[in-house]
Amino acid sequence: MKYRAYLSYLFFIAIILNSFAQDNGNTIELKKILESISTQHNITFNYLEEDIIAFKTIPPNTALTLTEKLNYLANQTNLKFYFVTEHYISIVPNKEIKICGYLIDYETNESIENASIHYTQTNNFTISDDKGYFEITYSSSNPLEINHLGYKKLILQLKKEQVNDCNTYYLEPNSSQLKEVIAQVYLTKGISKKIDGSFEIQPKKFSILPGLTEPDVFQTMQQIPGINSPEETVSNINVRGGSHDQNLFLWNDIRLFQTGHFYGLISVLNPNLPNKIKITKNGTSALFGESVSSTVSIHTENTSPKNNNSFGLNLLNFDFNSDFKISPQSSLTISGRRSYTDLVRTPTYKNYYKRIFQNTVVSSTSNENIPFTTDENFYFYDATLQYDHKLSSKNSFQINLITISNQLDLQQSKVENTTTVQKNSSLEQQSFGGSAWFKRNWNAKHTTKMTVYASNYQINSKNESINGNQVFQQENTVLDTGIRIENQHEIKDAFTLREGYQFNEIGIRNKDAVTIPTFSRNIKNVLQHHALIAEGDYISKNQKWNATLGLRYTYISTFQKSIVEPRIRFNYQVSETLSSQVLAEKKHQTSTQVIDLQQDFLGVENRRWVLVNNDDIPIITSNQVSWGFTFKKNNWLISMDNFYKKVDGITSRSQGFQNQLEFERIAGKYTIIGSEILVQKQIQNFTTWLSYTISRNNYIFENFEPQKFPNNFDIQHNLELGLVYNADPFKIAFGSRWFSGRPTTLPLTDIIVDNDIVYNAPNSARLSDYFQTNISAGYTYTFDNLNKLQMGASVQNVFNTKNNLNQYYRINQNTNSIEKVNTYSLALTPNAYIRYFF
Repeated sequence: MKYRAYLSYLFFIAIILNSFAQDNGNTIELKKILESISTQHNITFNYLEEDIIAFKTIPPNTALTLTEKLNYLANQTNLKFYFVTEHYISIVPNKEIKICGYLIDYETNESIENASIHYTQTNNFTISDDKGYFEITYSSSNPLEINHLGYKKLILQLKKEQVNDCNTYYLEPNSSQLKEVIAQVYLTKGISKKIDGSFEIQPKKFSILPGLTEPDVFQTMQQIPGINSPEETVSNINVRGGSHDQNLFLWNDIRLFQTGHFYGLISVLNPNLPNKIKITKNGTSALFGESVSSTVSIHTENTSPKNNNSFGLNLLNFDFNSDFKISPQSSLTISGRRSYTDLVRTPTYKNYYKRIFQNTVVSSTSNENIPFTTDENFYFYDATLQYDHKLSSKNSFQINLITISNQLDLQQSKVENTTTVQKNSSLEQQSFGGSAWFKRNWNAKHTTKMTVYASNYQINSKNESINGNQVFQQENTVLDTGIRIENQHEIKDAFTLREGYQFNEIGIRNKDAVTIPTFSRNIKNVLQHHALIAEGDYISKNQKWNATLGLRYTYISTFQKSIVEPRIRFNYQVSETLSSQVLAEKKHQTSTQVIDLQQDFLGVENRRWVLVNNDDIPIITSNQVSWGFTFKKNNWLISMDNFYKKVDGITSRSQGFQNQLEFERIAGKYTIIGSEILVQKQIQNFTTWLSYTISRNNYIFENFEPQKFPNNFDIQHNLELGLVYNADPFKIAFGSRWFSGRPTTLPLTDIIVDNDIVYNAPNSARLSDYFQTNISAGYTYTFDNLNKLQMGASVQNVFNTKNNLNQYYRINQNTNSIEKVNTYSLALTPNAYIRYFF
């Protein structure tokens, strides 16, 4: 009985299956099936050829009714059948049913942008966005084919049941993609050197560096040879001898005129954002202008298809970061960070305070030896928002917002004739910015992107003198707005062309008001720029030659002046282990920072932004060329870059002189020549490196005697040594930095002449050498795939070395003598953090 029941069951199943299909079980084209049904039932189908041509299926059983056959075909395809009349049926695709997914690099877990996804043997395609996301209408039973120049082809045999189920698909890199990176690990995991000579930092993949508890963007970039800050701040970063304002800092296409919290000791950008930082020292893309030194382009991108949240705390601030998937087509990323230094004063805060406020109004009374007390209230915060939306398979847009603030309230008091005198001063530094872009993928090889942006920076100070009734108010405001259109074509597999247009308007206002004696000024200037951009990339068939030629034409309408700037990048793969590179560029900028008085803005942020006027503040121009090579073998990395840079149009006011040139207003130039060398070795979980930079950086001021002398940022020798151990979940980093002393100017005599100090030749002496050792450690405890806990600690200046960062001389009005003022480095400073991901 059991045997018969089993046979009956199988027979019943066969009957059911047979009622929906022919006996032969072969798939045929849908068009032929429709022709057969039309003949059998005396009906007419109306459809577009392109809507049905890609479908194949097993024909329905001829014994079924017309309605049953149509229902069967609707289930097998993504088509809808409508009875227009009794014998006339319209067929249309169901566009609501889509296939979607995320494309991820198998080795790095990065999202893959601009991959082409299409049904085989059809013209129905889509392009993955910057998060690796794609979606395509279910319009064929053919397999999906995924192609990208940097990855191996992937074929997906999908079924209708998989629609709207956004899976993650991993692509395996091919050899050409690997050639886009010269060094996958540069100093530490998360930093790589690209074939175009730029450096890429990805904090989410970041391992650890000496002295850093978290991947601080602008602190991290100082580990790269040729980039340093002789004052230990992120608000005075020098790249190949250039001053800080000669760098272009961009966050999601928003220009940052403010880079530091705590007036330069930490970055204004939350280190826990999913940033990708690209640093270019030479060979800048023609898409970028307005800098004569480096370009630092930072983009925030969320590569995870799931919600991600984290919050953390260190000895200065707390922060949070959240990624929300609002829908399969849209996401929202928000972050916030605030210090609690106005509530709790940790050892880290106290050391930072001593470092940044020494020799300023905050900690002195301008040589008046009168006892006074100071009560300061300081805090900072920053917040960002990013919204992404995929309008369709070809269209997407993004909106970005950022706000940054440093707030200092200062209350000083003294007892004078038994009466308490109290004065209140303040310093407020704020930035607001926004950008939005729209991107259209015309096809797999042609994209267009339009970006609009705005950036507003403002610094205000009120200085009430503790020794008098003078009130000094200052304001510096910058408004930078613009639009950029970029168009990219992949003409052949070996050649890509980019062209574009950029309009930019920048306005800068400077206001000053003094009560005693009464004085005020209000100066505002505006400049407009139009730029045409053309750039082409070429990669030879054998992958040995890689070249980029760019041209940027800028018209400054205010001055009716045209500037043509060529950009060149050329790389040749000599062998599997050796590559050589030549970079060259011509650039200009029309905004710069100057110092009127060293005690402006309480002496804390004494630089103010100004615009060129084509007169005493000329347009700054630069020419730079470099040649280098990279050798890789057996986990050894040896890299060398030789460079020469000439920057013309600088002013003495922009260089921060504190000698006989402090109050001069003359224009000049500087030239720097040097070499950067890195030797790195990886041994299992250890990475160790030694970098050395040698350079000579000289000013030339033709209207001053002597005409030529060392640059204020002339660091002739810079040596760094580092060791990183990274074996998840534990990591530790140890490193030291030494560089030769900065130039300084000594008095020629101790005698004051006409109430002035008589100096030796500018920068004819040197400060003592700088040396600092730092250490960091971190540990990650993973609960599951989503939840983990990170902990870490760092110590800056482990040996508490007292380094002299700056030295100048002033007249002590009480003793009528010359006194020396030194600015010293950060003392031994611990920090610690804890962070939870969920």
